[in-house]
Amino acid sequence: MEQLYVIYGTEHFLIKQAHEQIVRRALSDEEREWNVSTYDCEETPIEVALEDAETLPFFGERKVVVVKQPYFLTAEKGKDKVEHDVKRLEAYIERPAPFSSVIFVGAYEKLDERKKVTKALLKKANVIVAKPLNEKELKQWLKGQCQIDDDAIDTLLTLAGTDLATLANEIEKLMLFAEHRAITANDVRLLVSRTLEQNVFTLVEQMAKRDVPAALQTLQDLLKQNEEPIKLVALLASQFRLIYEVKELMKKGYGQQQIASMLGVHPFRVKVAASYASGFSERQLMRILYDLAETDYALKSSATDKQLLLQLFFLKLER
Repeated sequence: MEQLYVIYGTEHFLIKQAHEQIVRRALSDEEREWNVSTYDCEETPIEVALEDAETLPFFGERKVVVVKQPYFLTAEKGKDKVEHDVKRLEAYIERPAPFSSVIFVGAYEKLDERKKVTKALLKKANVIVAKPLNEKELKQWLKGQCQIDDDAIDTLLTLAGTDLATLANEIEKLMLFAEHRAITANDVRLLVSRTLEQNVFTLVEQMAKRDVPAALQTLQDLLKQNEEPIKLVALLASQFRLIYEVKELMKKGYGQQQIASMLGVHPFRVKVAASYASGFSERQLMRILYDLAETDYALKSSATDKQLLLQLFFLKLER
């Protein structure tokens, strides 16, 4: 085991997964109860955590000290009431306790490598960057979790979205159902419930096909599930804004990966939006966004039945 680890990034599930894997590798089940300590740098000076790391384990041969929110490694400012002895940390980095693994964990997009302490730590530590996965990496991650075929992966991402925590829960359920065989697309369709966002994707697809009866039926199903009309309109508006932006950027020659980076969304969402974009002209997209804005205003200010207002919005597609 390494004496120093740094885990940072914006993908919270991967941060948690990496942290837990290090602890499992370092300590047995019995040792974890006694030999894992956690400190929050927003509340506790770093020297307290280092003193713990330099103290021999109470039980077993190794201990793990988790240091959360080490904001002094970034350009961010923490709470003024906590002062950290950064020189003490620099000294520890040069000579870490051989019986301790110290894990620095922070949900930061980047660290400030201009700082001496950050530069020293990154040079000596095992560094794990938990960044959002692109579509290829996401599919590889899913295959690493279980036996699953490509069609099942596409179906799972369509139904459950790209949030890793949600996908991990669905995979656990699917593995229990499939037992020792590969998970299939039929398994996914049978067990995975559509999220509200995925149901909105279905509405968008039906709108792209101008299948108003199907869209009205999907709308009716969602309202029966007590989905809030104002929330549905907001999600539709968000999706159509994305479709419009993707269509505009693709027209300018940008690739899907570039567009995802520019818009700050997952590449899989851009891929889905691009598939819908061909079903609408720019003028139609602007008209839909205008109609959604009008519907949102009416839902918030009018006494008219909310279900009727939503139905009227979909009926406008037949114009």
